[in-house]
Amino acid sequence: MDTKFTLPQDKKIHFIGIGGCSMSGLAQILAANGYIVTGSDMKESAFTRQLEQKGIPVTFGHDEKNVHGAGLVVYTAAIKPYNPEYAYAAAHEIPMLERSKLLGLISSRYERVACISGCHGKTTITSMLALIMQHSAEDCTVHVGGMVDFLSGGVKIGTNDAFITEACEYVRSFLTLHPTHVLVNNIDDDHLDCYRDIDDIFDTFVEFIQKLDKDGILLLNQSDALAYRLKDYAPCRVVTYNHGPASDWYLDSPEFNELGCGKGTVVCRGEKLGTLELTVPGLHNLRNALAAAAFANEVFGVDVDTSIKALRDYRLAGRRFELMGERDGVRVFHDYAHHPSEIAACLEAASLVPHRKLWVVFQCNSYTRARTLKDKYALCFGNADEVLMPDIYPGRDTDTQGIHARDVVAAINSNSCPCMYIPTFQEIKDYLLKNWKPGDIVMTLGSGDINKQQMIFFKD
Repeated sequence: MDTKFTLPQDKKIHFIGIGGCSMSGLAQILAANGYIVTGSDMKESAFTRQLEQKGIPVTFGHDEKNVHGAGLVVYTAAIKPYNPEYAYAAAHEIPMLERSKLLGLISSRYERVACISGCHGKTTITSMLALIMQHSAEDCTVHVGGMVDFLSGGVKIGTNDAFITEACEYVRSFLTLHPTHVLVNNIDDDHLDCYRDIDDIFDTFVEFIQKLDKDGILLLNQSDALAYRLKDYAPCRVVTYNHGPASDWYLDSPEFNELGCGKGTVVCRGEKLGTLELTVPGLHNLRNALAAAAFANEVFGVDVDTSIKALRDYRLAGRRFELMGERDGVRVFHDYAHHPSEIAACLEAASLVPHRKLWVVFQCNSYTRARTLKDKYALCFGNADEVLMPDIYPGRDTDTQGIHARDVVAAINSNSCPCMYIPTFQEIKDYLLKNWKPGDIVMTLGSGDINKQQMIFFKD
């Protein structure tokens, strides 16, 4: 790795919160390039197990002694100054670097930096693109913000000059990156805890795409009005997708089987290039796959046949329409969807899966989202038969902002479908066991800890 990183080769680089999907990937990239890496986290996970298999030591629990001898400390935005490792590093003037800045430094090493951005769908598109590239001649390094089964984690260490990464807009972290090519899937009013409003979000995407030079490619979802508006600010060639014949790339005659899995003909600039067929449900995933195939072709020259063959084997990343188990003839799925746009897309896909009744358990992550998106939550559950909502998961918030789960429940009840406030997951389990019937399906939705809490459904 280039010395312009100014990272210490002779001392350890310590990651606080190394079990995060992005942090674990960055740690592996550094270790693969000869750096001494250690890390700590609060508990074991699939990511920490993978790190230990790679020979990267992980300590469970945070203690200042974990930082002793470090030449650099990497931390996430979730780590507070009172964390004992952070506090020790700050007090002893050990150099510190926030996660997104390290990602930016790593991206600066590569000649080709392909960034997948947008408020929704970027993990899926990035993982689809990673699978396509595995079937191509390109040996790229890939950084995904989720658990991907064929990567056994969220990272692949490549050998060429290309780096593929998610580009996250939260706290404007994608502005640390050095993109040569960018895909923008959508722009929405998420993360209003760190943005003033939707105009502020759009302006930040403009700032991001203007990091491209004239030789870059900007791929835009033409069916998303704000994403498509970026064309007016692009410093490079613009390619569009997803809006029928008006776009450079689109799907002709999409259709879905009895499990909700889609297929459609890929059309590029009027030429039919083959049938894209998935084994994961939903129109949104079919469109995500089109985006990945178009990007692979435009940026890396991968022919569409290769993408079609690769994507036949695609399985969704962790916490994306994931089957968690079955009880009493009822299948329970989980999805990370937490913004109203994501929830609507997920439930549209769920509606295509054969079922008697579609139950939804929705855990709202943060009082900020509950307050700022309540009116949109009211409208996004139309495909559900009944919604159950526990108490709000605080997330990064430190106060309730005068909003309660009951307020969101009332809004959904008035506009979408029957919705009930049930404070705890134990009480939700008791209610479901009394009321669900064989052939029902349950979708649990949210980006908090609902994926862990819901496992109570399978325990007596």
